[in-house]
Amino acid sequence: MTINHQLLELPTIRQRVNAIEAEMKKQPQLELHHENYFSLGVYARALYIPKDTILVGKIHKYPQLNFLMQGSMQVLVGEEVKQITSPFIVNSPAGTKRIAQALTNCLWITVHGTNLTDVDEIESHFIAQDEDEFQRFVSELRINDMQLSLPI
Repeated sequence: MTINHQLLELPTIRQRVNAIEAEMKKQPQLELHHENYFSLGVYARALYIPKDTILVGKIHKYPQLNFLMQGSMQVLVGEEVKQITSPFIVNSPAGTKRIAQALTNCLWITVHGTNLTDVDEIESHFIAQDEDEFQRFVSELRINDMQLSLPI
């Protein structure tokens, strides 16, 4: 895939990632193998990423832990693309959306704290499908936080 350099001139990293993702969705899609793991209060999703794969992650509503357990990749961490090699651990804040390219075959694990065991329900709870849904989620949190702090 060739990236239109005009996309790289958009004002924010997030706008660039979203624009690149929109272009990527026009290409044939690769279904990545993943496995789900559950333990007391924990859900982990292991994603197997073949070498040379370029991928864009989903928008996470809550902070989560991410582990690169195998391989090397270039990945957006905060506002910077970094080359990372396993083992690598990052605590990702709410709102995180990553873009990455696997330099080797990789194993990436995302961990969420939850007692849920239905994967569709977990995704609905932890993942925003688009920017609008994430912004609504943040707005609702602010309203709820304000209501909790009002004197009774």
